[in-house]
Amino acid sequence: MPTIDSLEISDDSLRQSVEGAQLRLQRERGTSLTLFSPRASGMSHHIGDASVSLAWSQVSNDLIYRMTKLYPKNFAGVCQLPQSPGVEPKNCIGELTRCVEELGFVGCNLNPDPSGGYWTDPPMTDRWWYPLYEKLVELDVPAMIHVSAAANRAFHTTGSHYINGDTTAFVQFLMSDLFKDFPTLKFVIPHGGGAIPYHWGRYRGIAQDQRRPPLSESMLRNVFFDTCVYHQAGIDLLTRVIPADNILFASEMVGAVKGIDPESGFNYDDTRRYIDASTALNPDQKRAIFAGNVRRLYSRLPAQALS
Repeated sequence: MPTIDSLEISDDSLRQSVEGAQLRLQRERGTSLTLFSPRASGMSHHIGDASVSLAWSQVSNDLIYRMTKLYPKNFAGVCQLPQSPGVEPKNCIGELTRCVEELGFVGCNLNPDPSGGYWTDPPMTDRWWYPLYEKLVELDVPAMIHVSAAANRAFHTTGSHYINGDTTAFVQFLMSDLFKDFPTLKFVIPHGGGAIPYHWGRYRGIAQDQRRPPLSESMLRNVFFDTCVYHQAGIDLLTRVIPADNILFASEMVGAVKGIDPESGFNYDDTRRYIDASTALNPDQKRAIFAGNVRRLYSRLPAQALS
């Protein structure tokens, strides 16, 4: 078998891969810094065993690191973890620590379902996960909850599996005392929180029926949502339901939806336009979503980032 050391990818190849994609879109859409991770669907935690996942994660994270050195003003690193079905999450601590302490990464992706749609591991509130959470708190880095590709053919990877993962993780947190055990643990739920904002009343009611604290007390100190919602009505709902302090600007660039919306004439994933057009947000709240909340949550970002 070939070794990792035999892999040869030139700096010119790396530059070529982003110059016509992420960097071009940053310029065209008026954004600056991207929190840059390996592609979520490519994490493929369901393929191979733990040793394969570790090797693939190290290759992927090292390439992200090289991108951050080539474009330090444009990219900050977020790492993939070497998760594998049935393997305890504490197995990821070494790679997380390497990426944060040696490579300067500011966060990680955390897959709640390494099986790819079969949900064979314990829920994220089980003590199975606690050693990894302890390290996240110690390093003071947030984790983005993000599944990888769907291995279960009942699910479309980006259309349903992603949204299922977002929603399932939130409900697991809701029904637990996880944040009593880890009051400073921070999670980002992508895709606008999946089904959560749309069904906020349902989850408030479930918490009430279970005699749990209100969501504003039990969840919103620790859980944040991004703006990967690709129409104005969806962003308007998100910003009316979720407090602005819990929303982080994001666009997948280049991600699940690459086309142009015929109703607007702009790319679906040009999310800055939706925030700019929001009537539910005042200027201070928009500034917080675009930059202030990110600075606050990702404490390891350099001081000059998003300046």
